[in-house]
Amino acid sequence: MKFSRHSIMAISAMFLSTTNAFTTIAPSKIAFGVTRTSTVSKTTTTTNSPFTPLSMSDAEYTTSEDCNIRNIAVIAHVDHGKTTLVDALIRQSAVFRDTQQADEAGERVMDSEDQERERGITILAKNLAVMRNGVKINIMDTPGHADFGGEVERVLNMADGVLLVVDSVEGPKPQTRFVLEKALRRGMKALVVVNKIDRPAARPDYVVDKVFDLFVELDASDEQTDFSVVYASGINGVAGLEPDALGDDMGPLFDTVMTAIDPPKIDSVESDALQAMVANIDYDAFKGKMGVARITNGSVKNGQAVALCHPVNKKKVGRITNLFTFDNLGQKEVEKAAAGEIIMFSGFPDIEIGDTLVTNENGGANAAEPMEPIAVEQPTVRMTLGVNKSPLAGREGKFLTSRMIRDRLYKETDRNVALNVEETESADRYMVSGRGQLHLTVLIETMRREGFELEVGPPSVIYKENEETGDVEEPWESVEVRVPEEYVGGVVDLMNQRKGELQDMGIEEGAEGMSVVKYLVPTRGMLGLRSNLLTATRGTAIIDSVFDSYRLKIKGEIQGRDKGSLLAFADGTCTSFGLEGAQDRGKLFISPGEDVYKGMIVGIHQRPGDLEVNICKAKALTNMRSANKGITVGLTSAIENSLDTCVEYIAADELLEVTPTKFRMAKNPEMQTKRKKK
Repeated sequence: MKFSRHSIMAISAMFLSTTNAFTTIAPSKIAFGVTRTSTVSKTTTTTNSPFTPLSMSDAEYTTSEDCNIRNIAVIAHVDHGKTTLVDALIRQSAVFRDTQQADEAGERVMDSEDQERERGITILAKNLAVMRNGVKINIMDTPGHADFGGEVERVLNMADGVLLVVDSVEGPKPQTRFVLEKALRRGMKALVVVNKIDRPAARPDYVVDKVFDLFVELDASDEQTDFSVVYASGINGVAGLEPDALGDDMGPLFDTVMTAIDPPKIDSVESDALQAMVANIDYDAFKGKMGVARITNGSVKNGQAVALCHPVNKKKVGRITNLFTFDNLGQKEVEKAAAGEIIMFSGFPDIEIGDTLVTNENGGANAAEPMEPIAVEQPTVRMTLGVNKSPLAGREGKFLTSRMIRDRLYKETDRNVALNVEETESADRYMVSGRGQLHLTVLIETMRREGFELEVGPPSVIYKENEETGDVEEPWESVEVRVPEEYVGGVVDLMNQRKGELQDMGIEEGAEGMSVVKYLVPTRGMLGLRSNLLTATRGTAIIDSVFDSYRLKIKGEIQGRDKGSLLAFADGTCTSFGLEGAQDRGKLFISPGEDVYKGMIVGIHQRPGDLEVNICKAKALTNMRSANKGITVGLTSAIENSLDTCVEYIAADELLEVTPTKFRMAKNPEMQTKRKKK
């Protein structure tokens, strides 16, 4: 028999009412029959939950009850309204001077990067601080996409609790599980926000029960499982403690944050006890590199002699030249900051994420030990980035050389902790590894807009050897596809072709005519699959995936695309006459007047295998009159490719040329030469 969260809490109350009358018992936490009780006299608490919170037990800390600070990270699955909710909190916290300034800031203030606004997702974690009834609330907005999970892991080091935002219709999704597990393992309490409660199909009771089930599946402690719930509509800027009794503003959410999220737990505020781990890096043209850190213990002053320590790296000594705390959407300079506060400081040209800021007064004789560095999930996908060597290279870009590309890639690793860059056998090519295809394409798009020209290789997965068995393993992903019922067959066929294993399939509750298909798929099977799924379902599929685990490598190749490419026969400028003949062979990527070169991919062949087409030929001008002179053949519009679609399209023997204005795909000349020699 399965009980809902509400029924279990009711049973808990009935049980407690019959306990020994001589013992005063605080409210208990119940998780599927696992009872945790604590007496007012602080007697020993027992639980059989296998989950043990890290670094947050009451025995280790002296809680600073009068600390008027709350540090919270906002976590959610992509497109559950997290950034919109944070914007509502900002607008109701007197951050903007007046309505005009708020209007100038626009919607989704936190998504300030161009790519974030274009893609509609959060890519970089951001800090802000608001004041509410004399309490400072440091809020960290985090990405919701699985490929940017490194940002979430990094930011959780600065938080004491999390706001778990869940859609009122969809409920918990794969990324919800991923980010929540990270928070629970750090012993954090969560405040559940059921967002988009104004949707007509909202089902808040179902969503809360599903969230409760998720907590239990993740082996949360009883204290964590007894979470508070707030219902909100971020776009309307209202919240309430009941789904049918929303307030006029976000006040109920602010008030619940004060009670549900604990203040920072501090050992000492003495200067010698200073410990602050660098979780982010910013750059200022005048102040240089600046570290963002949460002070775990002790205090720090502007101008103080400090050191950056790491369990492995060499100690770096210096002084704080500028000290800031977060204030609204910006920072303000302060003379001193104490434990619990999130600071930004300068004074070190070589700050690295994972360094611990400690005192260096008296030569660091009484300095605290460095903290354990930030641990993030390892990359699963890699691509090669190098110098553009195509016949059309150098026409547009400002940064073309291998040295410029190398410096830019290694600069990115300073703050992107989930990214790895390695040298290759070629002096002008580098291997870049990340959490997923989107993680890498965002970096490539950023470099393209900065003026780089690049030659990009196809994505491939990272294999690893099992230390115990010696077997080669590959990454697998948990994939959930929501699609209308009539397209389920097409989704299942594609998943089976990519060696996927069916986990669950059924009709989605509360969504008429929509089915949910859940698969475990090898990551190499997911490469290039999204565009095929969208084509097979006429753009109706909603695809969510998250890394699951490393499993034994599947033998043989996984089927990729089933059609070949149309290749340019020679260098030149394509003509309308040439394209008229080529369009009968497939779908074209280019328009008349564009420059092409031999081996460049100009379209999709309608059959397997590649085909060379002469799209540069001109119509012969003669004196002869033709019977069909007045008949003209219309050209079909070319397919416009984005960076993401190009990366999904290219096969193992193809390359992508990226310039500030163009994406060109071509056969890899090196692989073509090797085939001819064979």
